[in-house]
Amino acid sequence: MKVTDLTHIISEDMPVYPGTEKPKLVCANTIENDGFKETVLNMYSHTGTHTDSPAHLFADGKSLDRFSAQSFCGSAVMLDCRHLGENGKVTKEMLCSLGEKLDNADFLILRTGWEEYWKDDRYFCGFPCLDKEAAKFLADKGKKGIGVDAISVDPVGVPLDVHKILLGTDDFIIVENLCNLGLIGSDEFELTVLPLRFQNADGAPTRAIAIIR
Repeated sequence: MKVTDLTHIISEDMPVYPGTEKPKLVCANTIENDGFKETVLNMYSHTGTHTDSPAHLFADGKSLDRFSAQSFCGSAVMLDCRHLGENGKVTKEMLCSLGEKLDNADFLILRTGWEEYWKDDRYFCGFPCLDKEAAKFLADKGKKGIGVDAISVDPVGVPLDVHKILLGTDDFIIVENLCNLGLIGSDEFELTVLPLRFQNADGAPTRAIAIIR
């Protein structure tokens, strides 16, 4: 069994979505002074590798704490989108090309290649995204969710149309800022994405792992 961590480490110098604040990790207690170490974590709910819930965009949307644990585990298939290049669009036809692999999977993972630009200004622009038709097609497939190695499933600074299409199903999640997708290979794999469980969670930092048996 091979287990691959798909999670970026949370640090004070990490990239965050434009307009939000970087996380702060403040030492609250030290071994020298208190006999134990403890840290105060101050961060937005969509920091680093994280999961979006329908409550992120819809007032009556389902929050992450209302999802069952089973919603965050399942089979996954990856679509390599690196050839699309800057501002490329993932189409319905590309999704259909996965055939039974997509039909049988709980999650779709898009490998854009943008994790290469983590901590670089290029990370915030140009990454391939689903077009609206592809997003609607995927939403209608009854999947558990989608993951991507970019900061968003929509281009930064535009209306969140793809988010709204996908999260409008109410039982769908989006996992953003994945990494290490190149270590998985092209076969189907098991995916586990476990967001922090706090009340009314619109989104939450997430530990994501891939398991290949």
